Amino acid sequence: MTRRSYVYLDHHATTPVDPRVLDEMLPYFSDVYGNAASRDHRFGAEALESVQRARRLISHSIGSRVEEIVFTSGATEANNLALKGVVRNQGSQCHVVTSAVEHSAVLDCLEAAAADGTDVTRLPVDSYGMVRPEDVADAIRPNTCLVSIIAANNEVGTIQPIREIGEITRSNGVLFHTDATQAIGHLKLDVRQLNVDLLSASAHKFYGPKGIGFLYVSKRQPWVRLEPLLHGGGHEGGLRSGTLNVPGIVGMGSAVDLAQRLRGEEAPRLAALVSRMRVRLEEELGEFSLHGHPSKRLPNNLNLGFAGINAKALVVNLPDLAFSTGSACTSAKAHPSHVLRAMGLPAERVKEAVRFGLGRSTTEEQIDYTVERLTEVVKRLRSVRAS
Repeated sequence: MTRRSYVYLDHHATTPVDPRVLDEMLPYFSDVYGNAASRDHRFGAEALESVQRARRLISHSIGSRVEEIVFTSGATEANNLALKGVVRNQGSQCHVVTSAVEHSAVLDCLEAAAADGTDVTRLPVDSYGMVRPEDVADAIRPNTCLVSIIAANNEVGTIQPIREIGEITRSNGVLFHTDATQAIGHLKLDVRQLNVDLLSASAHKFYGPKGIGFLYVSKRQPWVRLEPLLHGGGHEGGLRSGTLNVPGIVGMGSAVDLAQRLRGEEAPRLAALVSRMRVRLEEELGEFSLHGHPSKRLPNNLNLGFAGINAKALVVNLPDLAFSTGSACTSAKAHPSHVLRAMGLPAERVKEAVRFGLGRSTTEEQIDYTVERLTEVVKRLRSVRAS
């Protein structure tokens, strides 16, 4: 089977670098190769200007100031810098509020902080995987220093009420962090309107290169103070030492700018394809489980469960389709999805869940082919199970 015969529907795990982004990056591997910290000569100055241009594009995309963007190796590092940075700055008496459906980069980070004495409250979610703003308000204490709630869930696509939560944190004088890794490129995000103080993202989720991300750190009121994770050269305003990945940064700036320009047409196109897939599956297979909010969800996400069909069996029997049984960052673990469990799904339904993530390259023909193959395999597996 050639790569061309595959249908890739795992865009939540990663996206291919857009050819237009790659074209922007290529000169920075061999022609514009200076160190952006070497400002005393033309080579370094050229690299620095390209870095600053990317910083401007990223800041514009989320409504921040240019100097509020800190480059990292990806969203995992950005999440760790945000969470550990606040906790270490505030001290061990700092109380943190988060949710049960966060990405493992947040939950594992806070678990490590809890082991060091930080008090962490993990809020429940409803059956759609949504956090109730009133629960956030009730959880805030006098020593609460940070609330961290994901913008859009990486497994079921549910979009959280970030604006409402931001209003609560701001009125209580508590810092608010959101992991916006899945939201960038699909949703309009303005950190001022959302009252967000810290925001994490990773370029490879929006058609940029792997190994590069950013953290927005507010320098308005409140001015966020972080303890850095890395020490060395004082780069990125002292928050992230290390030689800047100039090609990656250029690619991320290009990717986020492209995503902003395409969002108006791409989001409804993807939503229409998701709707087409759901309708056709209902016609062919009848009832199935939809996980996540029915309407307040990412336009490219479809998380489904077919009664009696183990998700792993579907993956094995559909080698021509690339989709997921859960988050790419936790699929190597044997544990069932913590997101679906937090939503109250019984164990057997959790094992049935599969995630489809559509993207720029997804076509109607691919969706129709996917439905045909799914229908064929689900019917066959059910027949075998019944015999």
